[in-house]
Parts: sequence; structure tokens; C-alpha cells
Amino acid sequence: MSKTVEAYFAAFNAGDVQGMLDCLAEDVAHHVNEGQVRRGKAAFADFCAHMSRSYQEELTDMVIFEAEGGTRAAAEYIVNGTYLATDSGLPEARGQSYRLPAGSFFALEGGKITRVVTYYNLADWVAQVSR
Repeated sequence: MSKTVEAYFAAFNAGDVQGMLDCLAEDVAHHVNEGQVRRGKAAFADFCAHMSRSYQEELTDMVIFEAEGGTRAAAEYIVNGTYLATDSGLPEARGQSYRLPAGSFFALEGGKITRVVTYYNLADWVAQVSR
């Protein structure tokens, strides 16, 4: 199943939202960092559209871990980004660059991702873009 997670991240780095959606189950549960759980591919696509307006990101230094049986996976990586447009409730965007460690956790079934949970240090991000 790590092939699915690898494909998901390759699509992310390529800016290929459809490629990411192709890796997801129809009823995917997307747990946003410090946010609400979004359910379904449509909600995931809406989230991606919002993120694309405000952020340009590339993930590097990727390490993917897979649990025995392939039903769980995790990834650790560095988010290298540019803050493009002010996001509601966050500091003003002025094209600031940021770099922070992050991680994602996955549940998989039948070759599709059924749950995505992403974590990063929001206070670190805010400090970086507030300089």
C-alpha cells in the first residue's frame, strides 16, 4: 500500500489534485491540522483548491513508513512553501517562504486511502511568516 501513499505525495508535489483524488476512497476522512474532519472526495478537492490559492508547497526529505499488512502508513517530510495569499485568521501574506517539518498518517483499504491525518507546528509556521 505504500505505493498508494507514494503516488499521493508525487501528485501533491506535481500540483496534480486529480492524481491525489485518484488515491482516495470516496468516503475519505481528511483530518486537517488543527481543523475539522472533512469527509469525502468533494470536500478534499475543495480543501486543495483553497490551499492552492494561498500556498505553493513542495514536500522534500520524505520518509514513508508502512505498518505490517499495509492497512496503515505514515510519512515524515519537510514542507517548503511560499505564502501566496492571506488565509482567513492567519498573518498577512507577502510572499513569505517557510520550511517546517510535518507528518501524515494514513489508513488504507483496497488500495485506496480512507483516512489522511496531517500534523505540523502551526506556531512555527506563524513565526516564520510573521518575520
